Amino acid sequence: MMSDVKKIAVIGGDGTGPEVTAEAIKVLNSVAKLEGFQFDQTVFDWGGDRLLQTGAALPEDALDQLRTFDAILLGAVGHPEVAPGILERKLLLDLRFGLDQYINLRPVKLFPGVETPLKNKSTEDIDFVVVRENTEDMYCGAGGFMHKGTPHEVATQTAIYTRHGCERCIRYAFEYTMKRNNPKGKRLTLVAKTNVLTIGHDLWWRTFNEVAQEYPEVETDYNHVDACCMWIVKNPEYYDVIVTTNMFGDIITDLSGIIQGGMGVAAGGNINPDPGGVSMFEPMGGSAPKYTGQGVINPIAAINAAGMLLDQIDQPNASQRVMQAIETVTGTKMKSQNAGKMGYSTSEIGDLVCAAL
Repeated sequence: MMSDVKKIAVIGGDGTGPEVTAEAIKVLNSVAKLEGFQFDQTVFDWGGDRLLQTGAALPEDALDQLRTFDAILLGAVGHPEVAPGILERKLLLDLRFGLDQYINLRPVKLFPGVETPLKNKSTEDIDFVVVRENTEDMYCGAGGFMHKGTPHEVATQTAIYTRHGCERCIRYAFEYTMKRNNPKGKRLTLVAKTNVLTIGHDLWWRTFNEVAQEYPEVETDYNHVDACCMWIVKNPEYYDVIVTTNMFGDIITDLSGIIQGGMGVAAGGNINPDPGGVSMFEPMGGSAPKYTGQGVINPIAAINAAGMLLDQIDQPNASQRVMQAIETVTGTKMKSQNAGKMGYSTSEIGDLVCAAL
């Protein structure tokens, strides 16, 4: 018997975003048939072209529209005729903040057959998760200019942390560590800079230690962010789950994306885990506009994002099935993860994943 229809909002975005998103949707439809549930997809043309045509990346009622969906699948943002930073603020950040997607979830997993720049590291070594706070820190937009454009110009940008924001992120990370149940041991590592950022990160440190008392099964650890960047490269197998601030999480997850084989395979979720919350999933790579229409972009990251989406909407079996299919394809079919060197077209990779389901 079919379950309730799941409503998915699809924002293909810019450049090659719609192409990789189409393959993710293809996989979602295939696994839904196999697992016995249905999708209803609504495509939104929000992104650079809309901004150029209307002056707005999103319509005024965008948030109200999206709140009626079970989840959002995003392709990529970035248009060659739009200055860097505009779409990131007016689309990505407006959606993350407006929908209170206060968790950025980044699984860092090396798939079979994918090359990593780390010598002698295997799929067993590179398998951890970063939980990044997603709605505070320097991304709040607090600050401004004085005497702009003069030799006396002053620019300020203030990092804002709240107890509420820290605690809900940290508590989510502890719960996620328990759920992940790593057979090598449940460990949660706080990454901050308490020796220099002695006010805001002291709040993170105290909150982390207080919440930890409720989770005696979880081993806790702390890294300064600079040390973490070294150890992620040297000993990625040490990490289970990392919890960190918005700014540091932004940096750590890009570094982690490279060690898992590059942005062609990396995916993430912007999560609102509260009842009724709407979460958004996306590949970590950019829009790659120079490849638009050529069918050479790797869609694995977008398919990976779709797998994460399935888990969020209470389809864990379907999610696991997609992840296993990805591993089959990367491990046995693809020559490379890079554009134009995969051995297959974008749509053919999608077909291979569907066949492997």
